[in-house]
Amino acid sequence: MAGNAEQARRAAIAAGQPQPLTPSGLARIAVRLFVLVLAVLFFVPLHYLWRLLRIGSPWPRLFLGTAARICGARVSRVGVPLRRDVFYIANHLSWIDILAIGGTSGSAFVAKAEIGEAPVVGWLAGMNRTVYVRREDRLGVAEQINQLRDALADNWAITVFPEGTTTDGRSMLPFKSSMMKVLEPPPPGVLVQPVVMDYGAAGPDIAWIGAETGKDNALRLLARRGSFRVRVHFLDPFDPHDFPGRKAIAAESRARIAAALEQVNGEPLRPFIGHDTLATGA
Repeated sequence: MAGNAEQARRAAIAAGQPQPLTPSGLARIAVRLFVLVLAVLFFVPLHYLWRLLRIGSPWPRLFLGTAARICGARVSRVGVPLRRDVFYIANHLSWIDILAIGGTSGSAFVAKAEIGEAPVVGWLAGMNRTVYVRREDRLGVAEQINQLRDALADNWAITVFPEGTTTDGRSMLPFKSSMMKVLEPPPPGVLVQPVVMDYGAAGPDIAWIGAETGKDNALRLLARRGSFRVRVHFLDPFDPHDFPGRKAIAAESRARIAAALEQVNGEPLRPFIGHDTLATGA
């Protein structure tokens, strides 16, 4: 019975129905937002001071890691992230991914524009030079690639989520290769490092899927009781020259991430269940 109720709740969320906020949930939102504001007031001036002095700033990475913890994530790192000249390719569940990967690696990001428009999130990732893209903006791809090249040159590390949307941590969609055009040909010395986002049992509840808006998702997670673990698995890097073309690079990355995700989940990947399927209980 409890399982059916939870499935119905998740179906409603994915169908875009905002969940009612309890008084305790509203209190958690208020406290977390207040602490986030304190973190901004502490980290942001230090970041701009470092930029004014023209020295490398560690503050965006520390800020994003702190923000993840404030939002309830208990992030741990598995494996060793390359620190520079690296193109991270990751599966995608939530805007928390940006905080977790940024906090463990200092990477800049390519993310869908809706993430930048979500409350709390846009300014959290913006100072770390996130490149926001719109999937429907076909004419803007060249400009997006230019932004991506600039971000890679400036930050030394960039993360893309090539599924193009978020899933539930038990599934993976095909990888879109358009944002990997920056690797045709690969910049000198740049390696590709696949990354697995692992939220454990909390994954389906944390996931931002279906028609849920960015605002509703942010409020739901900030109102959530307790904490949840996030493991960021940095897999072995590979040389993109060994897989010529962005489609080959995307296929190799997806194969490695899928194998690792199946291992951490202890089960084969499932077909992605969209909100329409959830709503019918299929």
